[in-house]
Amino acid sequence: MFLTRPRLLHALLFSGTVASTIALSSVTPAVRAEAQTNLQDSPKAVLDQAWQIVYREYVDGSFNRVNWQEVRQELLGRNYSSREDAYRALRQALQRLNDPYTRFMDPRQYEALTSQTSGELSGVGLRLKLEEGTGAITVVEPIPNSPAARAGIQVGDRILSIDGTSTQGMSIEDASNRIRGQVGTRIVLRLQRQGRGPFDLTLTRARIELPNVFSSVKQEQGTRVGYIRLTEFSAHAAEQMQRAIQEHLRQNVDGFVLDLRGNPGGLLQASIEISRMWINNGAIVRTAERSGGRETISANNRALTNLPLVVLVDGNSASSSEILTGALMDNNRAIVVGSRTFGKALVQSVHPLMDGSGLAVTIAHYYTPNGTDISDRGITPNIVVNLSEEQRRQLYTSNAMGTRRDAQYLRALGALRTAIAAYRQSTPSATRPVTPIPEARVPDSSSIRN
Repeated sequence: MFLTRPRLLHALLFSGTVASTIALSSVTPAVRAEAQTNLQDSPKAVLDQAWQIVYREYVDGSFNRVNWQEVRQELLGRNYSSREDAYRALRQALQRLNDPYTRFMDPRQYEALTSQTSGELSGVGLRLKLEEGTGAITVVEPIPNSPAARAGIQVGDRILSIDGTSTQGMSIEDASNRIRGQVGTRIVLRLQRQGRGPFDLTLTRARIELPNVFSSVKQEQGTRVGYIRLTEFSAHAAEQMQRAIQEHLRQNVDGFVLDLRGNPGGLLQASIEISRMWINNGAIVRTAERSGGRETISANNRALTNLPLVVLVDGNSASSSEILTGALMDNNRAIVVGSRTFGKALVQSVHPLMDGSGLAVTIAHYYTPNGTDISDRGITPNIVVNLSEEQRRQLYTSNAMGTRRDAQYLRALGALRTAIAAYRQSTPSATRPVTPIPEARVPDSSSIRN
């Protein structure tokens, strides 16, 4: 049964230190109006707003056996010397739920999360690094189709100043913050390039879509492999994935390797859309809410391909990555290779608060299509290939992922060749249909998001 409940369809799953499945929503006007009327500009307004959201939505109706009404009295009964003081009190109150994924974010943290999940930034499109030895701010890559790329900025260019401010001794974070800014505003970068003296470039900031899908067709001993690495389930991930799959099909690949290693999660809606690109029918994920309501989200008979697929995962593949992996595994759509995944099966709703801060609240639990609870256990691959800490470090720092220096990828190739042989034997004249599906769209800011 396929139910469409936007509150969960627009949820977000992130892991790592904050592994979570999250849904972004706006606060109801009634809550905002009540808090503003009763508490006006006091820090207590934010505390009360946050308290009401938890009271209304938290997945555990017992609040971890905490009297949540008394918590409200405690929060509003104190005097606060500053907003930071109030923030500390709220964080302490939330800790009593014993749920690391229900958490408060100050305005800067909340802005960082929403920027991350949008898959966009406002700036000129530069990836930077601090050059060893000299400490110079150096361009790693101009993002394709960005103002920086169109202006001809090159890999290795040094940024000497930003709007007249020298970058000497400047941190990457400081430089990035100075380069970002409102869409349509201008910025002047002084650059130095090998073989050329310092020169100025005036750029106009724009909204830039960040790539989360990196793909290539690999010729592996007579097998054409569509290798796709997905780094995060952002708002643009589904449409980027769709383009990658269709491009590989046009290049007549024999099968796919989907690399989810190191992917901490992201938008639940993106994981559902991407699952539907690989699975023609069957359940994708099951959820259970505080009210006892249950929902099964399913495929919709619009898969882009039925070619053999191998999925790569590791201990940092979490949340949305586990939704996708569980769906592919339980539907026998893919062979999973690598090491056990993170093990995060809770859904959070993320709410903006009236002062620009935000609140993530656990609202549901999810299960794989077969009903498996992966909390704290993760997903064990069909073919386990564990790496040592040193092997993992080298894999991530030496650009070896998806190459013959990558032991897990090599094992995935072996599994893929076996699957391709079986596929050809069972369907010798199988076609490779490409069925366009609607591009994933980002809900507007007033709707709930993953």
